[in-house]
Amino acid sequence: MTTPFEAMRGVVNVTQFLPTLVAGGQPELRHLEAFKAAGGKAVVDIRAPSEPRAFDEPGAARALGLDYAQVAVGPTPLTDELMERVLAALRRHPGENVLLHCASGNRTGGPMIAHLILDHGFEEEDAVQLATRGGLRSPEILAWGLNYARRHGDHP
Repeated sequence: MTTPFEAMRGVVNVTQFLPTLVAGGQPELRHLEAFKAAGGKAVVDIRAPSEPRAFDEPGAARALGLDYAQVAVGPTPLTDELMERVLAALRRHPGENVLLHCASGNRTGGPMIAHLILDHGFEEEDAVQLATRGGLRSPEILAWGLNYARRHGDHP
């Protein structure tokens, strides 16, 4: 049987962050179909609704029976409230297969850093390394994730 990670083959910067959490760039319809067939339960899309897509992702995800959440991370300020909205969307599905994505994987890095540190006990260095492997390139997004985790956890 195909795993949710294998279902995302071909998506830019796709990375398996946790056994039930895959993140990367923009999937195509075929990826969402394969993700669902592999046991996928939810999609957390952090692209703005105005960003161009090749298909109606919210409609397609819902038609497939996937829980779909959209939290725009983009030109808006990278605030605690925005981070909390992304983390809440991820936390709604404990133990279930979730896909987190943006256009390239870059924007997933900040929330992944915070999620891995705060919810899964990762060390900062390990969380940053994994987020970087998953496409994180922006120093601002990296700082957003680390600073949030430092202020909201037991980490120095």
